[in-house]
Amino acid sequence: MKIFRPLLYAALLLPTAALHAQHSVARLWNEKLLHAISTDLARPTVHARNLFHTSVAMYDAWAVYSPNAETYLLGKTVHGYHCPYHRVPFIADVKAAQEEAVSFAAYRVLKHRFALSPGVATLFPELDALMDSLGYNKNNTSTNYKCGPAEMGNYIARCVIAYGLQDGSNEANKYANQYYVPVNPPLLIGASGNPGIIDLNRWQPLQFTQFIDQSGNPFSNFIPPFLSPEWGNVAPFSLKPEDAADFQRDGHHYTVYHDPGPPALLDTSTVGGLSEEYKWNFALVSIWASLLDPTDGVMIDVSPASIGDNTSYPADIPGLHDFYNLFEGGDHSTGRPLNPKTGQPYAPQIVPRGDYARVLAEFWADGPSSETPPGHWFTILNYVNDQPGLIKRIRGSGPLCDDLEWDVKAYFALGGAMHDAAITAWSIKGWYDSVRPVSALRGMAELGQSSDPSLPRYHPGGLPLIPGYIESVKAGDPLEGANGQYIGEIKLKTWKGPAFITDPKKDVAGVGWIRAKDWWPYQRPTFVTPPFAGYISGHSTYSRAAAELLTALTGDPYFPGGMGEFHCRKNEYLVFEDGPSVDVTLQWATYRDASDQCSLSRIYGGIHPPMDDIPGRLIGIKIGTDALNFAEQYFTKTSPPDSTYAFRIFPNPTDCVVQVEYELDGNMPVRVFGSDGRLALSTNLQFIENQTILDLSDLPAGLYVLEGLDANGGRLFSEKVVKL
Repeated sequence: MKIFRPLLYAALLLPTAALHAQHSVARLWNEKLLHAISTDLARPTVHARNLFHTSVAMYDAWAVYSPNAETYLLGKTVHGYHCPYHRVPFIADVKAAQEEAVSFAAYRVLKHRFALSPGVATLFPELDALMDSLGYNKNNTSTNYKCGPAEMGNYIARCVIAYGLQDGSNEANKYANQYYVPVNPPLLIGASGNPGIIDLNRWQPLQFTQFIDQSGNPFSNFIPPFLSPEWGNVAPFSLKPEDAADFQRDGHHYTVYHDPGPPALLDTSTVGGLSEEYKWNFALVSIWASLLDPTDGVMIDVSPASIGDNTSYPADIPGLHDFYNLFEGGDHSTGRPLNPKTGQPYAPQIVPRGDYARVLAEFWADGPSSETPPGHWFTILNYVNDQPGLIKRIRGSGPLCDDLEWDVKAYFALGGAMHDAAITAWSIKGWYDSVRPVSALRGMAELGQSSDPSLPRYHPGGLPLIPGYIESVKAGDPLEGANGQYIGEIKLKTWKGPAFITDPKKDVAGVGWIRAKDWWPYQRPTFVTPPFAGYISGHSTYSRAAAELLTALTGDPYFPGGMGEFHCRKNEYLVFEDGPSVDVTLQWATYRDASDQCSLSRIYGGIHPPMDDIPGRLIGIKIGTDALNFAEQYFTKTSPPDSTYAFRIFPNPTDCVVQVEYELDGNMPVRVFGSDGRLALSTNLQFIENQTILDLSDLPAGLYVLEGLDANGGRLFSEKVVKL
C-alpha cells in the first residue's frame, strides 16, 4: 500500500545528520516500527499491540526524566504486572538522557517483537544502523538503570516485554488461537460457487492454492486461520471492566467490549424481518462493485466541497437504507463550502467515479507491504506532525511541546487507542463470528433467488432480484452455458474479477454481468478477504478511534491548513489492474472525513457490508475519546515522590553506580574503602532533592565500605556495598 510514502520516506533519503535534526528520536524509531510491520506477517491486532507497547516504552523512557510527567508502566502495577523502580537521581542534561533512554527502549522492544519476522534479515541491520548513527552503544545490554539512560531504556524495555508475556495475547505461543474453531468448511476460492457452506451467518475460512497475506508474504496450498478471535482476553489500555460483557460458547469464555448486539442474520426458512436486511446489505456490496468502471461516463466531484461533513449515523440496521446511496455509491454527505483555515472555497476535483472508488479501495486496503490499519493512522499522524500549520499543544491549548515531547505523548495516546480498538473489534468478531461478502453472496447464489416464488430457483434464503443488478439467467443469455446448464441461476452486474486480468499493468477487469457464483471482492486474487470475521469492521473502528483522538489531541477537527491529501498518479497507483485513468487526489477536510472515507472504501472493496461499518464508527468514537482522556492523566505528575530515607544506597550489589539518598541538599565528602581498609576513592557529592549518584565503575569487583562525612570530617553514615 502506498500511504503518504512520498511525504514520509523522502526524509529517509537525506543525510543522517539532516534527518536527525529534522525529526525527534521517537519519530525515527516509530518509522522503523512501521517499516518492521510492513515486512512482518499481516496481523493488525498484533501490530496494534506492538505499536502500543513500543509507544509505552518510549513514553516511559521520556517521562522518567521529566519533572512533570507520570510513567505508565515503570514503577507501577498494570493488569497484575509490577515493574519495580526507585527514582533516579538528578540528571543535568535531561533532553540527552531522554533521547538515549527512548532509543534503547525502542531498540530492545523491536528486537524482541520482530525476532521471528520474515523481514528480520533486513530489519535488524537497519535498527543497528540507526543506533550507530545516533552514537549509542547497542552492545550495552545492562538493565541497571542507575548506571544511566541507556540502562534505563533497557530496563523499561525488559518490563514492557515481560508485561507482554502475561497480558493474555498468548505471545509465547506465537499468538495462536486456544479454543476457537470455525463451523464452516473452507471455501476453495479458485472454484465456482460455495456448495459446502453450512451456516451463512458464520465465518468461513478460504482455501488458496497461492496466498499472499496483507504484508506480501506468500503461502502455498494455504487455509489462513481466523486471526485473534480470542483477542478480548488481552489486557487493554483505557477500556474499563464495565465496558465488557462475558459470553460462553462451547464451554469457552468470550469477553466482548462495547457489545453492539448481533448483526442482521439470514433466515433460510422464510422471508421477512432482519433476514431481508442481511440480503440488502450484501446486495449493496455487489451493486457498489458495479461502480468500479472508469469508462461508464459518470463524473463526480471528490473534493471536500462535495464529500464529507457527516453529522449523524444510523441508530439501527433499517436506518442504513437512508444513510448509504444504494445505486450511486457513497453516503449523502454534502461537503463544506469553505476551507475555514483559508477562508476560500474548496476547489472542485472532477474525476470518473470508477477511478475514485478504485483508488479509495486500494488506498485504504492496507494491502501487501503495508503498516496494517493501525499503523496507517500512525503514518497519518506523522504526516500531520510534519505540516507547518500544526501547533504542538495538547488539545490545542496546553503548553507548547517540543518535538520529542509531542511525539511520545501523541504515540502513547494513539497507540492506546489503536490497541483498544483492536481488542474491541476483534472481541466482537470472535464472538459474533460473522460471514464475509464473498461467502454470503456465493452462498446465497447457491440457494437461488428469494424475490418471486413463481420464478425458477426460488429459495427463502436466496439473493433478492434487483433489475439491472441482480437477475436470473435466461435462455439466450451469454451466461447460459454451452448446454444451457446455467439457465435459472443468478447473475450479477458487478466488477468482473481477476479472471479478466492477464497483465495488471495494462488490463482493467471492468464491470459486466457474471454468474453470482463467480463473484470476487475488488481485491488481489491471492488475498481476497482478510482471515477473520467481518462484523464489526476493524477499519471503521481503528479509523474513527484515531480520528476522534487526533481531533481532541490537536484541538482541531481539521487537518493543518484545512485539508489533508494524497496524490495517486494516472496509470501508476493501482496494483492488480491498470489505473486510475486520470490523476486522483484523495482529500479530506477533517480527520473524521478521512475516517468516513476509509469506512466506505471497505464496501467498495467488497470486504464489508454496511452493517459491519456503522457499529465500528460509533464504537470508535467512544474508544478514541476515552483513550486520550486516560492518557492525559500521565501527562501531569500526580503521585508523590518516594519517601526520603535518613540514608539509603541502591542498587546493592551494583556493576556501575549507586544512588545515594540522604536528608541533605548540598555537598558531602564521601570516602570508599576496600575490604583491606585501604582508601579506594575520595570525592565530594552534590545532593539535590536528597539524592545523588556515586560512580563506582572504575573500581575492581569486590566488597567496599562507603562513608559519608559532615563538614568537620565526622562520619554521618557507613554502609557496605558490593561492586560486581
